[in-house]
Order: sequence, then C-alpha cells, then structure tokens
Amino acid sequence: MGKIIKVIMLFFVVLIGAISCKGHDKKNQVEVKKVVDYLKESKIDFNQRMEWWRDARFGMFIHWGVYSVPAGVHKSEEIKGIGEWIQNNAKIPSAEYENYAKQFNPKNFDADLWAKTMKEAGMKYVVITSKHHDGFSLWDSKVSDYDIVDFAPYNKDILKALSEACKKQDIKFGLYHSIMDWHHPKAQYDGFLRAKEDTTDYSNNFKDYLENYMKPQIKELIDNYDPAILWFDGEWVKEYTHEQGQALYQYIRTLKPNIIINNRVDKGRQGYQGMNKSDADYAGDFGTPEQEILEKAADTDWESCMTMNDTWGYKKNDHNWKSTEVLIHNLIDVAAKGGNYLLNVGPTSEGIIPEPSVERLKAMGKWLKTNGDAIYKTERLQKGYKQGEHIRFTKKKESNNFYAITLKKPHAFLFLYNIEPETDSSIRLLGYRNDLKWEFSKNKGLMISIPKEVLATWNEHSYAWAFQIKGKEI
Repeated sequence: MGKIIKVIMLFFVVLIGAISCKGHDKKNQVEVKKVVDYLKESKIDFNQRMEWWRDARFGMFIHWGVYSVPAGVHKSEEIKGIGEWIQNNAKIPSAEYENYAKQFNPKNFDADLWAKTMKEAGMKYVVITSKHHDGFSLWDSKVSDYDIVDFAPYNKDILKALSEACKKQDIKFGLYHSIMDWHHPKAQYDGFLRAKEDTTDYSNNFKDYLENYMKPQIKELIDNYDPAILWFDGEWVKEYTHEQGQALYQYIRTLKPNIIINNRVDKGRQGYQGMNKSDADYAGDFGTPEQEILEKAADTDWESCMTMNDTWGYKKNDHNWKSTEVLIHNLIDVAAKGGNYLLNVGPTSEGIIPEPSVERLKAMGKWLKTNGDAIYKTERLQKGYKQGEHIRFTKKKESNNFYAITLKKPHAFLFLYNIEPETDSSIRLLGYRNDLKWEFSKNKGLMISIPKEVLATWNEHSYAWAFQIKGKEI
C-alpha cells in the first residue's frame, strides 16, 4: 500500500513540474519577439510600402535653420557656396556660429500657410530639415539643448506645428536628417574642422555619437512626429561605415516598419547622380539625384531633388530663379522617367517662403489642376519615355490610359509613333471639353488633329499640353 502511495505522489510531482515548465515555455514565447530582417524585404512588401510615394510624384523640400540668419553673408562678406554650408565655407567655429542660433526667431512662421502653399502647388509630401550639418535641431529635443526651443528665442517646436498642419492638408510629412554634425564634439571631424594632416582614427568617437546621440534623436523624431519619410544626408563622413548604414536602416524600420528611407542612409550613392553603386548590397529605398535628372528612365525608384535658384538654404543675394516653364518641364521629364520631383524652398529667418518661390509654386499648381492626371499615379512606358526632344509619355497605373505631353506648342497635327488607340475610343486634350479627331495606321502611326481654336489658346502660361489616349504601347 505504501508503495502505491509513493507512485501516486511521484506522478503528481512530475505532473506539477510539467505544468510549471509549460507555463515557463509559454512565458518565454511571449517575451521572444520575431526579428524581421528589413534588409531582405520581399518585393511584394516593398512595392506595397512604396506605393503612395510612387503615386505622389511631386513633393516639397525645405532647407531651413540657423543658416537663414546670416543668409549668405558673414562679417559683411558675401560667402561663396550654398547657404546652409556657410559655417563650413566661412570657417566659423561652433561657439561663434551659436550667436546666429541665438538670433533665430522666425516670428512670421505660419505652419498652416506653408501646408496650404504645398497643397495649392499640387505637392503630395514634404521633407524638411530636422537637423542639417550645423547640428541645430528644429524640434524640442530631449537629447540636446541645441534646438529651436532650448537655445533660440523662438521657443516653439517647428516640426510639431508643421506636421500637424500637413496632416490637415493630407500632405505626407517627411524629415531630412544629417548624419554629419559640425556641432557635436564627437562627430565634427570633417571639413574645415579637420586638418589635412590629421590622420587620427576618430571612429570610436563617431560610434559613440551615432549610438548615444544620433539614434536617440531619430527615435524622438519617429515617436513624436510619425514621419512617412526619413531623408538622410552627410553619409560621406569618413567614420561612417556601410555596416553602420545597414544597421541604422534596420533600426529605423524596427521603430516604424512602413517608413520610407532614402539611399543616403548608407554609403552606396554615386556622387550627385545619386543612384547606388553595384559593388555591395546597400540599404535605402530610393536613389537621390541632386540638382540633376537621370538621363534615362530607371528600373529602380528615384527622386530628383532640385533648387529653384542656386541654393538650398536661404541666401538673400541669390536671385537666379528658374522659370516656371523650366520647373514644370522638369516635373514632366522626371515623371516620364518614372521618378519623383522634390523641389526646394529656402525660407527666411523670419519664417517666410520667398515670394519668387511662392509665385512659381502657384503656377505649377494651376498647371497640375488641369494636367495632374498625366503626372500623379502614373508609370513610365516600357519602350520609351519620349519622342524627340519635346514630347514625353506617361501611363496611368493599372489602366490603359496613356498621356503624350508636349513641351512646346504643337502644330495642327500631332504625330505619335508608339501608341495605338483602341478602336472607336476618344482622344482628348486635358482642359479642353471636346474630343479630338484622330487617325491611326500601322505604317504611319497615330495622327491627332488639333483645331485652330484650340491652338489659338496656347500662351506663355500654357507651359505644356497633355493628350489622353486610351490604347496600348506598340
């Protein structure tokens, strides 16, 4: 009998142990999180994440910060180069440059007006400098006091105001962030701050800056402003490595999986052309041609960032403005090649977008109200993005609607050689209420007749005409 009791007791001990282990296993299962390798994202997931960005086609770049105070002039001397590089180009020590930060007080900044300006221009997203190379932050950072709230007299969070204003206007909010930092003591070993003969290895210093300053600030930006885009720059810093770029990309995607990040998060960019080299597996979602447009269409995602004059940050003596026609033609050319156009404004230290910029943006918006169907939610043609020098093509996504966009006034007949219209379909000029007559043959292609009364409406504000054709590419 005693033996039976011992067996029963042993059974209960084993049972209790099993239950205990099962609970422990369950606890461990809850605690262990699945690690996603975002560098090995599937093509399906990538395409879904990039869809809104590809559809947008047109965005605003904003370079704004302390550099708008000197506005290109230091100690009564006009400094050569772009406005936001004045600290480097004039060799201004950080302690001296801080005096400009203490004067940065944009009392006329109106976030709602800025967002409305973007909306009226037909822009779908914005990228603003959260921190440029000079290290000054446009938000209330808890990692540093060198920011718009703690260091400057303005004492208001610019990013919070603009992000909320953009949300009202259905504008996607994005942030530029510099990897390089001339103000931080462990990251400023570059440019004029490093003597040519200095061969010291500063990699440990930079690693400390990256892990304990830059990454915590990036987490602040994502947690507080929920950006749709992070747009990096300054990745050419010697101490910043390819491995760090991949790790940073992975870290950011872990914080917000659906965020879009440019290729300057890593070391792959080929100069101003901005597309990645092919010698390694570089991180980043899109290429970044700077001040230029790709010569040909590309199979990968890309965005051309360009200025309206010769500078990114405000320079009061830079009046070399591109014409509205050039800006609209740039947008058309970029869209035809399958890219996005990120057009820059450089506000003054008072918080005002220069009037020449506003004038051009309004004109672009007016053109897009009529012709936006040929730009938004379009894709490039597979066999050719242009005909001659003055015709560009786009195609509406998931549709058989093609667009032929003429960059100059056409003649009475427009001849196209790569689109075959559907039988008995209508061809129309966007903005004109009546259908146009057309003829097509395999040998001669498509001939569209343009009435005299339509041609007579072309003027200096027409810029370009878009013809919508339902058919197929040949």
